[in-house]
Amino acid sequence: MRVTPVRLLSSLASLAFAGTAGANTSNGYNLPPGVTDISQAIYGLHMEIFWVCVGIAVVVFGAMIYSLVMFRHSKGAVPDTTMVHSTKVEIVWTIIPVLILVAMAVPAAEIILKMEDTRNSELTVRVTGYQWKWQYQYMDQAEGIGFFSTLKQDSNFARQLNSGVDPSTVPNYLLDVDHPLVVPSGTKVRILLTSQDVIHAWWVPDFGVKRSAIPGFVNELWFKVEPGKEGIYRGQCVALCGRDHGFMPVVVDVRTPDDFKKWVEEQKAALKQAAAPAAAAPATAQVVDVKPAG
Repeated sequence: MRVTPVRLLSSLASLAFAGTAGANTSNGYNLPPGVTDISQAIYGLHMEIFWVCVGIAVVVFGAMIYSLVMFRHSKGAVPDTTMVHSTKVEIVWTIIPVLILVAMAVPAAEIILKMEDTRNSELTVRVTGYQWKWQYQYMDQAEGIGFFSTLKQDSNFARQLNSGVDPSTVPNYLLDVDHPLVVPSGTKVRILLTSQDVIHAWWVPDFGVKRSAIPGFVNELWFKVEPGKEGIYRGQCVALCGRDHGFMPVVVDVRTPDDFKKWVEEQKAALKQAAAPAAAAPATAQVVDVKPAG
C-alpha cells in the first residue's frame, strides 16, 4: 500500500491513541480501532478524513486570522467598496470542495460494499431480539445449539431502586450477560438479525458493526475477529426499544477455533444428555373411566 502523508499522520495518531487505549481498544476520545478488518478499515478512513478536515481548517481559519490581523482598521486598512464577484474564484472554490468530497466518497463506498458482502461465511448465527434479551441459534457446524442471553443477575439486582447495591462495585455493570455469544477467531461469522416484538439494534463497537433488528424482516451483518484477538467484547442494544431498553447488553466470547470446537462438542453432548431421559421414559397410558350406557 502506498504511503501518503495522510496515511503517515493517521498511523502516528493511531499509535498515540493506542498508548492510552483500554482493554476494549477504545480510549474514550476516539473510535476504537477494533479487532476486525471492517473496524480497522473504518478507523483508518476516519483518521484520514479527520486529518483532511484538520488541513482544511488550518487553511480556512489561517486565512481568516491573517486577514483579521493584517488588515484591521487600527493599521489603516480601508474596506474596498468596489469589489465585485469573481466568476473564476467562485468556480474554483466550488470545484475544490467537490473534488474533496469525491475523494472521501470513493474509499467510504468501498468499505460500505465490503460491510455488505456476507458471501463465503463459515458460521451463521440467527439472532432474535426480545424485550429485553437476545436469542442466539447456531447454524452450520454448530447446528442445534441455541440459548437466550439476558442481563446478568448481579447487574439486574443492582439496577433496581432501593437495592442498596453500589453499581460501581458490580463488575461490568449493565454490560454482562448470563450466556454470551461464543464464536471462533479467524472465522467469518454471519449474523441473521431479526426481532420478535419491537425494533432493536445489535452493536459491538470493537467489531465495527451495528444493525437494526426489525420485526418481520431479516437483516444481515458479518464480522471476522483476527487470530490472537480472542477475548470478551461487549456492546449494547442501541435502539429505543421500550422501558428498560438500556438493560439489553451484547457480549461476545471470541475463542480460538480449537476451543470453539470443544465448546460446540460440549454443548451438543449436553443437549443429547438432556434429551436422553425424555426418550427413554415409557409412555404413560391414559386411563379413561367409561361408564356403561343406561
